[in-house]
Amino acid sequence: MGNTTSCCVSSSPKHRRSNHSRLEPYRPEPELSREDTGCNLQHISDRENIDDLPMEYNPSDHPRASTIFLSKSQTDVLLPNKRVREKRKSLYINHFTHISENKHHPGPLRRKYSSCSTIFLDDSTVSQPNLKYTIKCVALAIYYHIKNRDIDGRMLLDIFDEKLHPLSKSEVPADYDKYDPEQKQIYRFVRTLFSAAQLTAECAIVTLVYLERLLTYAEIDICPANWKRIVLGAILLASKVWDDQAVWNVDYCQILKDITVEDMNELERQFLELLQFNINVPSSVYAKYYFDLRSLAEANNLSFPLEPLSRDKAQKLEAIARLCDKYKDVRKLAKKRSVSADNLMVVRWCPAIIS
Repeated sequence: MGNTTSCCVSSSPKHRRSNHSRLEPYRPEPELSREDTGCNLQHISDRENIDDLPMEYNPSDHPRASTIFLSKSQTDVLLPNKRVREKRKSLYINHFTHISENKHHPGPLRRKYSSCSTIFLDDSTVSQPNLKYTIKCVALAIYYHIKNRDIDGRMLLDIFDEKLHPLSKSEVPADYDKYDPEQKQIYRFVRTLFSAAQLTAECAIVTLVYLERLLTYAEIDICPANWKRIVLGAILLASKVWDDQAVWNVDYCQILKDITVEDMNELERQFLELLQFNINVPSSVYAKYYFDLRSLAEANNLSFPLEPLSRDKAQKLEAIARLCDKYKDVRKLAKKRSVSADNLMVVRWCPAIIS
């Protein structure tokens, strides 16, 4: 205990200060560039900053950019943008019925209008689209893509060429790339895949988003020689991203009997690489494609089925309206800067789509 030397004795403050004084001051090292580190990968923040990119070239990324299929359909049917906007406002009266003055001469088309006693609504909403008519609209959008494609000699990728990778064992005709498919043919192909795989209508909209993103990123066109494999790849990817219980690649081999699992895997891999692994679909982009598909249907007389508003559905809509008004009042209370301690409460508001 009386020993003056001990391992537990600490140095004096003066001695500690002298030790720190001998340390060199901190000098921050210069930042190394990506070229110096050998890393040329694009940062995710740079890729997702879509505001720096031209909107018209990224319809599948930017919610304010016009969709490609709607632009191509307007060039075909010669509809100005103003007329399309007017058609969007009148989607609730887009159900047509044939009337005739007599049995031999059909008369003009008549629309169903809502009245005080009867209100006509369709069963398709942005959160729960009608499966049958959504597939019809997507097939029509693909049809306009093929019909009004650019003829500037864009390259044809081998992975999508049906001559190199046929979907069936039957011989591919020599003029397989000369004739455009009809809308019914495209619809039957898409409907077969959706029916067999039990896919949803939302998956059809995401399929169209991925298809246009592929055409934009890879700078290719969809044509008679590659439309089936491009659509197949888009459906394959959309089903895995959107549905919780995705369809496996081997399941598509049961639908398309002559295709192999290795071919499906390679198709999916190259499709993802061409998309630069950007499979994100914002809700605003999804809603834009949904309403543009409805505008396309209206412009081509593809009517959604209208039904009179029933009492049960009217009560549900009324309950939803009351709930929305309640949340509006709660938000107004939450915006107040100060409240009394007696009425202090934590208000949380979460937007939701109720259908």
